[in-house]
Amino acid sequence: MKKLIFILFAFTGWYDPIQADSPLTSTKFSDAYSSIPVIKLAEAAKGKLTKELMEYMSEEGNPIDAKMAIINQLGWDPAGRNNADIWFKYLRLIKGYDDTMDMETNAEGYELLCYAYLMAMDNYFEVEKAIEYAEKAKSKNPESYTFNIIQALIMAQKALCLDWCEVYDLANRVREKKSLSVDLDIEAINIIFRYMDLYKESCKVKIPE
Repeated sequence: MKKLIFILFAFTGWYDPIQADSPLTSTKFSDAYSSIPVIKLAEAAKGKLTKELMEYMSEEGNPIDAKMAIINQLGWDPAGRNNADIWFKYLRLIKGYDDTMDMETNAEGYELLCYAYLMAMDNYFEVEKAIEYAEKAKSKNPESYTFNIIQALIMAQKALCLDWCEVYDLANRVREKKSLSVDLDIEAINIIFRYMDLYKESCKVKIPE
């Protein structure tokens, strides 16, 4: 049914961000991490970024994919959330950043990626600033599959209103970059692409002459 709806949208050019699926709202890759205790904590948090979760996310030695899975599990809300602000205030407390500019300049890549993904999930209708932070984060970890695919998902969210073929290409370019260090669970990758590959069909649509 999802594929049928997608094809209909692709041919009609119609899109409603409240009713339709999207790269940020339909790629629940945290399911691949459901047995991990911190993901169970995220599930119990009911969408609210808690101190326990931030303590895990701020620990440099904890894996980046689990940190992203936490945010993915927290999910999204059409009414919006403020988890990114909560994360920034926590970082100011433990790292002493003066403001977001100071954080952008001096933060670790994982701190910025968490901020970018949280910001995008807080308000998936406006992801421009999240894209900027994701790009900065990736520049610090360019060979990480996780950094690359999270940036691609955020960028694909913006492309959703412009070019559905680009939505597919953004994710597929990450998949095809074989030099990346695959630091994301394979099942998580499969979950992402089970949805993102639906957009491939829009690349086949030809405009009648």
